[in-house]
Amino acid sequence: MADSAKTLPTDADVSAFVAAVKSPVRRRDAETLLEIMGRVTGLPPVMWGPSIIGFGEYRIRYASGREGVMAAAGFSPRSTSSTVYLADGCERHADLLAGLGPHTTGASCLYLKDLSTVDLAVLEELIAASYAAVTAPGFGS
Repeated sequence: MADSAKTLPTDADVSAFVAAVKSPVRRRDAETLLEIMGRVTGLPPVMWGPSIIGFGEYRIRYASGREGVMAAAGFSPRSTSSTVYLADGCERHADLLAGLGPHTTGASCLYLKDLSTVDLAVLEELIAASYAAVTAPGFGS
């Protein structure tokens, strides 16, 4: 996820942000991700910086010794895809990703062009597994 020094929780209105998403597909997908992540985490959505919607948080300590706070689950409706942040890393979820449907990944970013083309049950399982990992005692220490 983005550098936590630049991406902190804000008081911005999540609903207004989602309503302003230009792409109808990204806006629809954002509504779906709000529902899934809210169900998985049991927490309300919060804007992190100007474009990330996050649920919960966790502390992380980098190898350099620097510490920060990040959203425990989150996503951003970007122009070319919806980015879902799997804070514990995508490679840990290779088995689930294999059954997801069309996607691409980065280190901790899952890029989805259209949620109607993926298995939403698998997506929910991915988000739940990542959220459970980063909120477990000792993660990021």
